[in-house]
Amino acid sequence: MAALIHGIHSVQAAIRRGAVTELWVDARRRDGRIGALLREAEQAGVTPRPTDRAELDRLAGAPSHQGVVARVAGAEPRDETYLERLLTETAEPFLLVLDGVQDPHNLGACLRSADAAGVDAVIVPRDRAAGLTATVRKVASGAAESVPLIQVTNLARTLRTLGSAGVQRVGLAGEAPADIFATDLRGPLAVVLGAEEKGMRRLTRENCDTLARIPMAGQVESLNVSVAAGVCLFEAVRQRR
Repeated sequence: MAALIHGIHSVQAAIRRGAVTELWVDARRRDGRIGALLREAEQAGVTPRPTDRAELDRLAGAPSHQGVVARVAGAEPRDETYLERLLTETAEPFLLVLDGVQDPHNLGACLRSADAAGVDAVIVPRDRAAGLTATVRKVASGAAESVPLIQVTNLARTLRTLGSAGVQRVGLAGEAPADIFATDLRGPLAVVLGAEEKGMRRLTRENCDTLARIPMAGQVESLNVSVAAGVCLFEAVRQRR
């Protein structure tokens, strides 16, 4: 599936993977960041097309493209069949489950954290949740292509499947008595987070083995979902090492 991505970091990452098939750049930009990107494109055998900002706005669908848009052989979302194979072939699966995250910026940031933490896949519901849009790919800075995004029809059923496969399901909830830093996150693991405002749905909570919280010392009651995901994932990395 071909996809359009934009933003310097996202496009550079795609060039380095050899995934860029077409490249458009702002003909008026001559700064060092664009220069470095163009040199990488040349080394990869990609010929840029100089164009104006209006055309870049149209291609990107937003003015936040930073003067560069690329067409890439984008990764497609995976399905339950892929998850079944992953669970069979991976000794200690490390998964991130997002229950209804709809903001593409949050999903992109979660994918980026998942890539950095070595997560095997990110699982999301097929409906009422963000998918692999151009904005998600831009924010993910290449992680949308390196970390499989699995879209499932029924999240509660998928969590039960994970439990049957021996994967510990740890859900993040602000009112949970357990501290995430005192929770055992070693072995097969799925870190489960809810949507931006409502948190996890009831059935999602009921299909977690453990609920844990991030201790908050200040006045705010909760963290942004992508920040919370990063905290939990890297606590798991620390323990698993």
